[in-house]
Amino acid sequence: MQFCLLHLIVAPFLEETIVDWLLNQPAITGFSSMEIYSHGANESAFSLIEQVTGRQRRVQFIIHTENEIASQVVLELKQTLAGAGIHYFLIPVSEFDHI
Repeated sequence: MQFCLLHLIVAPFLEETIVDWLLNQPAITGFSSMEIYSHGANESAFSLIEQVTGRQRRVQFIIHTENEIASQVVLELKQTLAGAGIHYFLIPVSEFDHI
């Protein structure tokens, strides 16, 4: 079995929607979330205030799960929340345990 970290980066207005959606996924046993700020060259996506401050508030979700489950989650999100502007990426996990 191979595991990964699925990162979802969403606009703040989607935070509760994503929390509720993830909590209703039987294959997801837990996840973390945190407030982050994105910075970048795509200023056209920034509001005027965000352009001045140079950052855009986002919420990041991190899900440690099996690769197959992560792929299924991404597929279902693409179908359920198409066009929502969710940025995602997967990072392989080489080792994990509890100490």
